[in-house]
Amino acid sequence: MKHLVLTVHAQARLRERQLDPKWVEDTVRTPDWTEPEPGDDILERRFRAIPQVDGRILRVVCTETDTTIRVISAMFDRDARRKS
Repeated sequence: MKHLVLTVHAQARLRERQLDPKWVEDTVRTPDWTEPEPGDDILERRFRAIPQVDGRILRVVCTETDTTIRVISAMFDRDARRKS
């Protein structure tokens, strides 16, 4: 299993937005869907519905290497919709 690393920015966003680190890890490791980050070929958006908060959609921006997954930011995204 790849090592999960949270940037300083991501750590601050989790605290500010009162996001459970487990929600972030679950979203990164088993997203409901993914999308490329607009304007950045290296980053990816990963989305997951979080049952503990009425199914709101958590968006986690991350980048992945052979050994690590680096989390850049995380937030609830009220406009997130899975593209068909």
